[in-house]
Amino acid sequence: MESEMSPNGQHNRAIWIGVAIGTAVGLGIVLSRRKRDPWDSARTMTKRVANRSEDISEAARDIVERIRTIYEESRKVVEEAGELWSHGRKIVGY
Repeated sequence: MESEMSPNGQHNRAIWIGVAIGTAVGLGIVLSRRKRDPWDSARTMTKRVANRSEDISEAARDIVERIRTIYEESRKVVEEAGELWSHGRKIVGY
């Protein structure tokens, strides 16, 4: 893979970084000027989590399934590497 980016790619990256920084600054200003009590914030967060619990559980299930697949494939690779290692030792005479 190439480690250098084209000038156009660097320009796009600079634009995206600028957009991200501008967004972060804007959100910081808006949130700093907003006065709310801590309980209101806690209630809002609880409602947000409750509304998204199905999405969260689905995403967690997907992540667990992917981890299971990665584990099984890794186990197969290790078993095949062990077989290749023992076969190589037989060929060499150990």
